[in-house]
Amino acid sequence: MAMIFSKPLKHNIAIFFISTIILTSCVSSRISNYHYNQKTAAPQLKEDLILLQTILEANHPSLYWYTTKDSIDNAFKATIGSISDSLTEIEFRNKVASVISKIHCGHTAVRFSKDYTKLSDKNKYPLFPLSIKTWQDTMVVVASYFASDSILKRGTIITSINGRTAKQLLDSMFTIMGSDGYSNTYKSQVISGNFPNWYKLAWGLDSIYQITYLDSLGKIQSVKIKNYSPDTIHIKKPAADSLKTKQPIVKTKKLTRKEKRQMRIATTRLFSMDSSTNTAYMRVTNFTQNHLRSFFRRSFKKLEHGKTPNLIIDLRENTGGYMSASNLFTKYLIDKPFKNADTLVAITHAIKHPYYVRESIKYWFLSHLTSRKLADGRYHIRRAETHYLQPKTNHHFNGRVYILQGGYTYSAATMFTSALKGQKNVTIIGEESGGGYYGNTATYLPTIILPNSKLRVVMPTYRMVMDAKRIKDGRGVLPDVPIRATVEAIKKAIDLKLAKAKELILVVSY
Repeated sequence: MAMIFSKPLKHNIAIFFISTIILTSCVSSRISNYHYNQKTAAPQLKEDLILLQTILEANHPSLYWYTTKDSIDNAFKATIGSISDSLTEIEFRNKVASVISKIHCGHTAVRFSKDYTKLSDKNKYPLFPLSIKTWQDTMVVVASYFASDSILKRGTIITSINGRTAKQLLDSMFTIMGSDGYSNTYKSQVISGNFPNWYKLAWGLDSIYQITYLDSLGKIQSVKIKNYSPDTIHIKKPAADSLKTKQPIVKTKKLTRKEKRQMRIATTRLFSMDSSTNTAYMRVTNFTQNHLRSFFRRSFKKLEHGKTPNLIIDLRENTGGYMSASNLFTKYLIDKPFKNADTLVAITHAIKHPYYVRESIKYWFLSHLTSRKLADGRYHIRRAETHYLQPKTNHHFNGRVYILQGGYTYSAATMFTSALKGQKNVTIIGEESGGGYYGNTATYLPTIILPNSKLRVVMPTYRMVMDAKRIKDGRGVLPDVPIRATVEAIKKAIDLKLAKAKELILVVSY
């Protein structure tokens, strides 16, 4: 459908396009003859940081939401002053990330250059050899990359690595990561998802690691381990006799595009029913794809036809996505009209310094089409602020709802949980959400390209206050039933949050 603009807007568009073509062709995101993790000279890195601060000050809607301007200014000044020599891309990325983390905005994020990312798989190894689950100041082994490791088994508590305590290790990783407000549940979850990578970023690689751990009697022990790299693993050759007999060639069927899509969908959303407990389980890992509209419709239709009284919704892996998908899901469950935000505002109608910002033209269009300037001098998306969405009338679920959440529950997923929090038939189980309860900056996220290092910085342009009556304390959505990881649960691979939901269902049933 063609868009119809007023004459003044048509005139503005023409002017904008001409000026854009002449002045705002975006800076290149690639470096010719790039070498993996190459160094950049100190003066160029300082230029990048000065430019980054200028762009954020001109465009970021929540730059001083949780941190004062003086503190942000001092952080940039100190970081710029600390660069006295050339730095590798990893070293500079960490410096930029440490400044960005002080904004306490999970949607402001630092990405490596496209060149670095392209070569990262080829340079993945070696790496720290343990997969570790973290929470608060605790680190527990989930798995060892060395299959023969009989000491650092699943459930072993790590107290230090190379003389650094668990708290020192985690604090150093937290400083190079962003998150909404002051909650660290998201950071802990991300680190748990790839501890070797975050250890490598924060501390680099050592040839040997001195690990202190607690043995089965609770006594501190020590062991040395090496880095893991696939090409260092000895593969036992088959016996000579086995080579005399031809082994059958097993042909694997090549998956069709449809089969690949179905496999992808199966890993991101799931609906199942347990007739023995009259309970349905729904797992949704994002709000971005995989035909969610039809998935929701079919699932809630089944719930209605089966007269199922209990529904477990698992959002522990859901980092967000489209607001429209989150809204649709909410409509099937909420018991009253709701809106997305009390305020949804930007500080500029057109991105300033657009030469360094990807999708600045797209933002200009969206901003002019969806927002307007009000008396406070900000640009508001009024529909989000004033339009109430109605609960579904067809297949609306009125039974008991148990929502599982954790550190990964973020952005649009947090909008979903916060809208339902406090509803009499809804119980939220797990940890504090990674996404903020008061508000976030998730609406539109262009990318800054720093001209010398080519680091990419994701920059939000709109600030959303979901409910102004809530306290702006930098916390996520707090669970009704707090459940945190335990060493014993990790050792036995017990899903405590899901087990608690089933336990509550049984209690109510009897």
